[in-house]
Amino acid sequence: MNQVNFQHGRMPDPCAMVIFGASGDLTKRKLLPALCNLAASKLLPRQFAIVGFAYGNATTDSFREQLTQDMKSLATNPIEPHVWDWFLERIHYVQGDFQDPAAYQRLADKLAEVEKDHGPLGNRLHYLAVAPKFFAEVVRQLGNAGLAQEDKGRWSRVVIEKPFGRDLQSARQLNREIKQVLQEKQIYRIDHYLGKETVQNLLVFRFSNSIAEPLWNRNLIDHVQITAAETVGVERRGGYYETSGALRDMVPNHLFQLLSLTAMEPPISFDADAVRDKQAEVLRAIQPPTQEEVLTKMVRGQYGPSLRSSAVGGYRDEPDVAADSNTETFVALKFTIDNWRWADVPFYLRTGKCMPRRVTEIAIHFRRTPFVLFRNTPIKDLQPNKLVIHIQPREGISIQMGAKIPGPIMNLGQVNMDFDYAREFHSSPATGYERLLHDCILGDQTLFQRADMVETGWSVIEPIQEVWTALPGHFPNYPAGTWGPETADALIGRDGREWRRIDEAAAAAA
Repeated sequence: MNQVNFQHGRMPDPCAMVIFGASGDLTKRKLLPALCNLAASKLLPRQFAIVGFAYGNATTDSFREQLTQDMKSLATNPIEPHVWDWFLERIHYVQGDFQDPAAYQRLADKLAEVEKDHGPLGNRLHYLAVAPKFFAEVVRQLGNAGLAQEDKGRWSRVVIEKPFGRDLQSARQLNREIKQVLQEKQIYRIDHYLGKETVQNLLVFRFSNSIAEPLWNRNLIDHVQITAAETVGVERRGGYYETSGALRDMVPNHLFQLLSLTAMEPPISFDADAVRDKQAEVLRAIQPPTQEEVLTKMVRGQYGPSLRSSAVGGYRDEPDVAADSNTETFVALKFTIDNWRWADVPFYLRTGKCMPRRVTEIAIHFRRTPFVLFRNTPIKDLQPNKLVIHIQPREGISIQMGAKIPGPIMNLGQVNMDFDYAREFHSSPATGYERLLHDCILGDQTLFQRADMVETGWSVIEPIQEVWTALPGHFPNYPAGTWGPETADALIGRDGREWRRIDEAAAAAA
């Protein structure tokens, strides 16, 4: 299966990339390594420059020196000296406060200087690697300084990291504020999950293979499980996580993006709005839960100390976390999609911290075949087929099916047909941001959320937020290093199903 090439391989336009919050971890751990990988693959324009904007009291020279040291340990691939030299002479720095109009005038002056030296032709990509409280302010200041204006064929785009709002009301307010300055075509709401090759390949798998699409409906699919599990806790980010929690942090963005790509109807083309129209249709078709359904179909959890290691404490032991915190670190949710293709097919979503294994996957569970043919054989049970899209850390697709075990007796075993990106294509390690940054410069919004998608996602989880805010959770209710509270097993068990045993599947694939 080949990667979709939405832009037919054309070279991006010359541009200057402004990184707000340039002194933070995102810049050195993800953005710069991704840009280096793009440069090594000759996927950046020759007329390109980077301007870092941050509060720290640095200069262009000291900023370059710091990044040089950072890349020695944080680059995902060895950087050729000539590539890094090319980068260094194009990296600049502006010190300033995000709320200070004078700082944006200094930024405008620096961009004029950069244009003179590197010739990016007035095109600008502004990346907001800042705290969410600054999103609207930075956009407003860009507008006041004339840095968001598009004219004479020149473009200006703004990339906004998650979380985009903390509930439906705040997401709508943020959309209103930034749209006072920007048009929708200038806004790139980024979700790094969609930079994964396997997520992009999901569209290819479904719509370019005649064997797949006829199976993709309620007639043959029993249910779908989407899992995003992390082995780590909050990693000293308790102050942030106390205001977020697993529901806000993961569901309306990451998990709903995966769900919509899995369930969408075929678009008329791979143009950005054609794809996103179909994703938005799926989100609008998700039935928001009633208060009663929140209590029976939605589960939350918070990890306590590990039962296996005294060194692993509970969430409430983390710095900046309240001793009686009611913040969930795990959620398991059951949704149905009210359309013809997916009627009566449940979608089970779960995500959590301090799980046994770091894994993100989409598991399609097909219906069991009739047992009639095997009635008079030793076979006691027929296992349904499964198609698993592995997103991280391993990227690939596997199909699980039954096969006869060699021998004179009719016994069945489960075998995997397995496709692995690293093995098949010898792909180099990447950050997940390469494709997304490349698309930003190209002007391709296919893998970025549109305003209506963001607001629809929040509208689905709003009833859950309301009930969980009103009712305290019984926390902690699962030990660190386990797959969540028993109520999550009961949630899917009431339907006669069970969560995919990821530990066993990973061991079998190893």
